[in-house]
Amino acid sequence: MAVEALGAIRTVQANTGEVGEARNFAGSINRFLRVVLVTVVTQTVVIFTQLGLSKARDVLVLGYGMWEVITGSGQNRLTIGSFTAFNTYVSLYEQGFSSMANIWINLRQVLMSAGRFLQLMDRWPGVVAGVGQMPASCRGALELRDVSFRYPGATEQVVLERMSFMAEPGTVVALVGESGAGKSTVGRLIERFYDPQEGCIYLDGVDFRRLELRWLRRQIGLVEQEPTLFDRTLTDNIKYGRPAASFEDVQRAARLANAESFILALPEGYQTKPGEKGVRISGGQKQRIAIARAILKNPALLLLDEATSALDTANEAIVQAALDSLMEGKTTVVIAHRLSTVVRANQIIVLDKGKAVERGTHDELSKLPESRYSSFMKHQLLASTSAA
Repeated sequence: MAVEALGAIRTVQANTGEVGEARNFAGSINRFLRVVLVTVVTQTVVIFTQLGLSKARDVLVLGYGMWEVITGSGQNRLTIGSFTAFNTYVSLYEQGFSSMANIWINLRQVLMSAGRFLQLMDRWPGVVAGVGQMPASCRGALELRDVSFRYPGATEQVVLERMSFMAEPGTVVALVGESGAGKSTVGRLIERFYDPQEGCIYLDGVDFRRLELRWLRRQIGLVEQEPTLFDRTLTDNIKYGRPAASFEDVQRAARLANAESFILALPEGYQTKPGEKGVRISGGQKQRIAIARAILKNPALLLLDEATSALDTANEAIVQAALDSLMEGKTTVVIAHRLSTVVRANQIIVLDKGKAVERGTHDELSKLPESRYSSFMKHQLLASTSAA
């Protein structure tokens, strides 16, 4: 709870949620405190009882033994040596019994931990790296053939149903539709974060599952709506997909991404650290760093997941120019809400509830007055007019 609240501290402060978060945290701490108190009280009672019984045994044994030594007579008289030996044996027996009890407690803890560990180790990942083909080159021809998919945690809900499309090398395929239509799921399948339950995905005619996972992901460049930047230098962030790249290559990628001008304006230039999650630079600047990273990686297949939807008009134009440089000569799959990013696509696929309901170019789909694409255009036009 603390990590979640502190990680989103700006959202908490913007919504004046500090008091509520503090109250929730205090409630959690109090519940934890009650558990700790019960544990401590129980341990105290057990330890007190154990020590009390042990000391009571000492008093009884020592008292009775001394009495027998002092008052005893004849052949059955208890000697000091016999009494000392008896008391030593009892102490050793008690120590052994206590050690056995401690061993049993530790053994139970080990068995519980081992059970959790073995349960985790028994889980077999659906996607395994290190096994598969690694072709010498990649053209970037992508095909989804009758792909159906359900997320592992919600197997009753069909996210994609018999989805098919083909993207020839160097072409642009755009996926549009309402939220929840399955667009981002297609991107996750292309990145092979999951494998489809039915159907196949092919790269240059080879089933994704027959390709070595790391090799496959090296052929794919990803630019997301909220790109992830690390609190390392901008040079390191740009080189993240290709660590062996030279600084000259980094500069070239930054220039193509329209990022070098703002990088050089920063106090430390390329050695500037953008902060945790890139909080020290703007959203448009983060996008351009992510695009420079993709340009430097030089993938055959490019995946743009809502790459400009969070930007204003001015930043969108700059980022779109950088994307145009990135997309040149690459097979590109664009996942977008804004139609301005898909009008030049070679093929537009309209998704609805996991199904491809319409296909065509922008001109072809916009001429159909009753199409979902036309309705989508009208809604966006109305939204833009209202905002203006």
